Amino acid sequence: MRVAGIFAAFVATILTAAASIADAPQRSLRPEPRPVQAGEVRQSIVPVRYDARIRPRPRPDARISPKARPDRMIIIASAAGVTTSPRPVARPRPGERAVQRKVRRAPVIQTAALQRTPTPTQTGPSGAVCGDPAIRGRVLSPIAGRLRGCGVERPVKVTSIDGVALSQASIMNCQTAKALKTWINKGIRPAVGRFGGGVEKLQVAAHYSCRTRNNKKGAKISEHGKGKAIDISAIKLKSGEAITVLKDWKTRKQGKMLKRMHRSACGPFGTVLGPNADKYHRDHFHLDTARYRSGPYCR
Repeated sequence: MRVAGIFAAFVATILTAAASIADAPQRSLRPEPRPVQAGEVRQSIVPVRYDARIRPRPRPDARISPKARPDRMIIIASAAGVTTSPRPVARPRPGERAVQRKVRRAPVIQTAALQRTPTPTQTGPSGAVCGDPAIRGRVLSPIAGRLRGCGVERPVKVTSIDGVALSQASIMNCQTAKALKTWINKGIRPAVGRFGGGVEKLQVAAHYSCRTRNNKKGAKISEHGKGKAIDISAIKLKSGEAITVLKDWKTRKQGKMLKRMHRSACGPFGTVLGPNADKYHRDHFHLDTARYRSGPYCR
C-alpha cells in the first residue's frame, strides 16, 4: 500500500509538469512600462565632475631638474613660463662624452637662454706617442705607398726622443722610434759624454720614403719605404759643435765616438750601415728594424 501511494504521487507530479509546459508562452514576458502621469518629464541624473570655476594655474618659471640633460637641449625661459619648446642639438662627438658627463653633474643655472658652450677634446699627455712620454710627436693616418710593398700601417711623426731633438720631424713606426730611444740612451749619450756639453740634436738625413734600396731600379723596396728606417748624418752638441759622419769618421777623438755609436746601434736595430759598408753610406748611418734569422747585419 505504501509503495502504491508513492507511485501515484510521482505520476501526478509528471502530469502537472506536462500541463505547465503545454501552456507555456512562446516568448518571454517583458516588464510593462511605468505609467507616466500627465505633465511629468522623465529625467536622468548624471553626476558631473567638472567645475567651470576651476582654471589651470599658470606654469611656473622653467626649471631644469637634476635629471635634465642640458647638453642635449636648449630651453628658453621667461617669467610666464616656457615660451619656446625644447629643441634638440647635435650629438656630442666620442671625445666629448667624458667631458659632458661632468657638465651633467654641474649645478643648474637659471638664465634667460641656456646656450651650449664648446667643450675641449679630452686627450692624453700632449705630444706623447707610442705609449711613451719620452717619445714626442703626433700620430698620423695610415700611409699607402705608391709602390707595391711601401706604406706604414701605424705611422708616427717624431720630433724628439727623451729630450734629444730631431733636425726634422721624421715618419716611422713605433718599433723604430723605440729602437732609436734605446740607441740614444745606451749608445750616443755614453759615447759623447760631456763633450761639447752633451747631445742636443740628431741630424736626420732621411726617414720615410717610398723607394727601392739605394734608389736602384728593380731593387727591393727599402726599409725606408716601410717606416722602419732612419738615416743619421751628424750629432749636434749643446756647445754648437757637430760630430759628422762624413768628416769625423776617420778622426781620432770624434771618430772613436762615432765607431762606438755604430757598434751600440747593432742590436736595437736589425741593420746598421756606415762608411765601411759601401759608397752609399759614406756620410751617414743607416739604421733600420728589419730582422734576420742570422741576427743583426752591421757593417
